[in-house]
Amino acid sequence: LFAGASAFVPASTPKATTSLSETKADLEVLAKGLNPTIGFYDPLNLAENDLWGQGNEEFTIGWLRQAEIKHGRVAMAAFVGYVVQSNFHFPWAQTLAGAAHPSIDLSPEAQWDAVPLGAKWQIFFVISMLEMWDECGGGYLPHYTNGRKPGQYPKFDVFRDNVHFVLDLYDPFGFNKNMSEETKEKRLRAEINNGRLAMLGIFGFLSADKIPGSVPALSGIAIPYSGEPMNPFEGQFSYFS
Repeated sequence: LFAGASAFVPASTPKATTSLSETKADLEVLAKGLNPTIGFYDPLNLAENDLWGQGNEEFTIGWLRQAEIKHGRVAMAAFVGYVVQSNFHFPWAQTLAGAAHPSIDLSPEAQWDAVPLGAKWQIFFVISMLEMWDECGGGYLPHYTNGRKPGQYPKFDVFRDNVHFVLDLYDPFGFNKNMSEETKEKRLRAEINNGRLAMLGIFGFLSADKIPGSVPALSGIAIPYSGEPMNPFEGQFSYFS
């Protein structure tokens, strides 16, 4: 992990990549495909912002599209995790010392609070490494604000060739390598819609647990939580203490 930066530079000719820059007009077309009823909806005019003074519409839209897809993926994982944590207790030990996983009698938020601080740091370290790999394009892709396909996570080819074997996050066994571009686009649109729904879903769960009665449809299953859902290290670590 701490090999020199040169280890991540491909020794051979970089793979050919397709540069894709999108404009507000492209967003309007995409919005119709995602939800024909609502269509393009941008009340804050985010698509017309000049993020970080780049003076570049493609930069702003590339950043916004990547952010939405990424947040949607995280929300889908969080939603599934919430449901699993609420109904299934992992039978194996959580720590090397033999401590068990938190009981499902606790809300998922309270279960997270019960995770040891060291385990949380390990999780955040892995997330940080994945973020760094995304930002550097895996050593061969352009940045997502500079023409990369929205949502495209780089393969680990450079890491595999120079450090050690690791599976890719997307299609690790190559089942979709012959998939048509049309099918990929259709699946990406489905993923965006599912991600949007998951973002609403997971915040619905969090709201129902934190503010009893705020989500009437969940009042029968919500478990009251008195902590702070937006503070992952509550009671364990703080920059301000």
